[in-house]
Amino acid sequence: MENEKNLMPICALIVDDSSVMRKIVERSLRQAGIELTKVIEAGNGTEALSALQENKVDLILCDINMPVMDGLEFVKQLPNVANGKGVPVVMITTEGSEGHVVQALSAGARGYILKRDAGNELVAALEAVQQHKLYFTTKVSEVILHGYLQQGEEKETPGAPLTRLTSREREIIKLVAEGKANKEIAHLLSISIRTVESHRANIMEKLDLHSVTDLVRYAIRNNLLEC
Repeated sequence: MENEKNLMPICALIVDDSSVMRKIVERSLRQAGIELTKVIEAGNGTEALSALQENKVDLILCDINMPVMDGLEFVKQLPNVANGKGVPVVMITTEGSEGHVVQALSAGARGYILKRDAGNELVAALEAVQQHKLYFTTKVSEVILHGYLQQGEEKETPGAPLTRLTSREREIIKLVAEGKANKEIAHLLSISIRTVESHRANIMEKLDLHSVTDLVRYAIRNNLLEC
């Protein structure tokens, strides 16, 4: 099948404790017309980190619940691995709660797909991450929105606090929510690390946020990650 989305050929690392699921993901990629130069499999985060010591990959597709080292901890470890730095990660999991989505994005994942949607969503997700965008399915978006509506704890209406933020502060929220460190943000925006730290402190105070997880949740609910 021709690759209709013109995606670049990729070396993929598939991380899942089910060998059957790993094969299903690989088959879904090939059936979608994605050219795979190589496929590397790992049964947990520890195995995946070891694989990255010997292989340079273009994409990581990872489950969350796995023995030894789960997907969230694995993603957090990627910046410490030479062949893991900057590699986009798409979570493919049965875990669809808002908490898991926020944790995954906070850890540095670029996409989030439920396993039951993988066949229909993989190409769109890969297209997004290759363009340095974030991606999560409509069902995941609905879960996040439902969680927001249930809580009803915001002091202001959704999006209203955005009017109190500068354009630079919005840029920084987006980059922090995407998992970028202060040093990387400073480089991308051509400002000092101290300036980034100052902006982050001002943002947290303005929005009454207390953690990176709160900031990611805020960014998702106000569609800042889609800008």
